Amino acid sequence: MAVNSDYYAALGVTPKATKKEIHGAFRNLARRYHPDLNQGDKEAERRFKEVSEAHDVLSDPEKRKLYDAYGADWQAASQAGAAAPPGSRRRAPAGAHRRSQVEVDPERLRDIFGADMGADLGSIFGFSGAGRRSRPAVNQADIEVTLREAYLGASRQVALPDGRTIEIKVPPGVADGTVLRAPGLQARVRILADPEFEREGANLKTVVSVPLAVAMLGGKVEVPTPRGGRVELTIPAQTQNGARLRLRGLGMPGPRAGVAGDLHVEVKVRLPLPLDEATRAWLESMPEPA
Repeated sequence: MAVNSDYYAALGVTPKATKKEIHGAFRNLARRYHPDLNQGDKEAERRFKEVSEAHDVLSDPEKRKLYDAYGADWQAASQAGAAAPPGSRRRAPAGAHRRSQVEVDPERLRDIFGADMGADLGSIFGFSGAGRRSRPAVNQADIEVTLREAYLGASRQVALPDGRTIEIKVPPGVADGTVLRAPGLQARVRILADPEFEREGANLKTVVSVPLAVAMLGGKVEVPTPRGGRVELTIPAQTQNGARLRLRGLGMPGPRAGVAGDLHVEVKVRLPLPLDEATRAWLESMPEPA
């Protein structure tokens, strides 16, 4: 475990800090030093352990009282059945380091700074042995969502072998193959094929049938959207079959409310079949292409 003689200093707060201030300081530091964002950085890993240990003690009223009274010896005092003397503050001097055996709950940490940043906390803190919480087994599962659900966001209930059911939140804009994490579960997202849209990264593609007259003279057609409903698209005059037109911002939502992709519309020119006599005569009167 991390070693620190001053838990308040580790979190950057004063001894008069409220529980809310302690929690806020820990949340900021935990995000900054989280192993998922600092892979291979031993100093960041050390600091993450340090602030986690400090938060575990200072966020617990009874542990905090003992720490304020006995400093680095607070655990020994607790095991001896000592209570915190009223108004007493016997803090350990700066530099007096002592190894702590603070129990850290990995699920509590995930709740604080989000499941999307969940790290392999068992390997970081070494949860094993007497008096410590062992890391639960992680189950693997695939969850299927439609393209529209991937666009809007959804949720799925996953049944675990031990009888528990876990709800997995699927965020808007999720990509196929993304692994979503919850306590005891890693769920891989599989996006089903869609009859109207094809995904191209953050962009979507759809094919729209355009009458020959509109393709030649210009006009408007309706285009489906992944949210549901339709929007109007202007077709320029003399648009060729297979041309691509773009509707900005109507693709997949960006991760974490980022910039959305575009919707690309492929034009499929529809011939006026069967030909009536007027259209046949018009076509026959047209000159041969050079």
